[in-house]
Amino acid sequence: MSQPLLPRRRAEEFRARNREGVPEEILTEAAAIVERVRSGGEEALREYTTRFGDCMLGKPLYLTPSVLTNALEELPGDARSRLERIADRIRTFAQVQLAALAPVDTTVPGGRAGHRIDPVEGAGCYAPGGRHPLPSSVLMTAITAREAGVPSVWVASPKPAPITLAAAAVAGADGVLAAGGAHAIAALAFGVGPIPPSDVVVGPGNLYVTAAKQLLAGQIKIDMLAGPSELVVVADGTADPAWVAADLLAQAEHDPDAVPILISIDEDLPSWVEKELERQLESLPTADTARAALANGGVIVCESEEDACLACDDIAPEHLQLSVANAESWSDRVHHYGALFIGWRAAEVFGDYGVGPNHVLPTGGTARARGGLSVMDFLRVRTWIQADSDIDPGLITDVAWFARQEGLEAHARAAEIRRLDT
Repeated sequence: MSQPLLPRRRAEEFRARNREGVPEEILTEAAAIVERVRSGGEEALREYTTRFGDCMLGKPLYLTPSVLTNALEELPGDARSRLERIADRIRTFAQVQLAALAPVDTTVPGGRAGHRIDPVEGAGCYAPGGRHPLPSSVLMTAITAREAGVPSVWVASPKPAPITLAAAAVAGADGVLAAGGAHAIAALAFGVGPIPPSDVVVGPGNLYVTAAKQLLAGQIKIDMLAGPSELVVVADGTADPAWVAADLLAQAEHDPDAVPILISIDEDLPSWVEKELERQLESLPTADTARAALANGGVIVCESEEDACLACDDIAPEHLQLSVANAESWSDRVHHYGALFIGWRAAEVFGDYGVGPNHVLPTGGTARARGGLSVMDFLRVRTWIQADSDIDPGLITDVAWFARQEGLEAHARAAEIRRLDT
């Protein structure tokens, strides 16, 4: 009997995988590359782009706005208008997010305090390139940075395809660096040639990209450490097996390491989905990749809705799709996911390609700690205190007392010197 495309699994198996980080040997290699670019600047960067074939022969390393605009204007057919429509949807959602944030100004003893919300000065946005370029990641990252108000936005992508350059133009990027891997992340972080140092570096990439971001976190702000892409589809007996299979395959074709998971609360549904997977794979150009990913994922059969919700939270997937009856009532019962798709019409693919919310999302269980990329990743919330009147003596006494509890006498005296009666 042949092995099923989606093997039976338990949620605990995926949780155990989530603990795996970047392999130590990759971190070591990436550390050497990052340090070489930091110390060697453009010379080191060009050395690596030549070695890894990032920059096409005879093409510039830094692609200026005029080059990006030319790529946009030369797109065939209606590609430009489609790209611009998708960009507008992403831009609109980012604007709504930004509008939801506000400064704070409130009274405190002896004055006022609050916070300001301001963008960082520079952002670096990474987008995978090469055989399978991801211009969608250019839109998701660079547009979001621009809408947050970041003055300098550079994109990095190896062997950038014309549509990648066009996407950078639509997003309003200042330029594109034709480089990938750890050396591209280092160049964005430290600044090289016309690229200023970035305060924030975002975007998904391979293990070397992830390793470089991990190494630089703390020196700069990063969004997250991306791992293999994940989708959990929760389905019951009302779900259409063909639709469920199509959604799982859409995730599976990303990469052999992708993790497509079906959580079923109907014992018979997995067998029907299995048949649909076989049927749809017959005509799928990316079938080899998808088959490998399906084996990497699996199916979890739960006896109840409660068990299904617990399994979802255990996995904390990047994408969680609720293909169940009364899907909206489930949305408050699941708590850990990067993005939620409510109802069988809300396919995850719509999130990938620009309904509005961002597709750069936490993987590997890190959705327990953060959400997807947003304008907030490019903003700083900074507090302020203003003394408008006499400082409350009780406040001075409390501050001085606490300082002395920690053995910091100068702190205590700095508070007490502000007594008006001294």
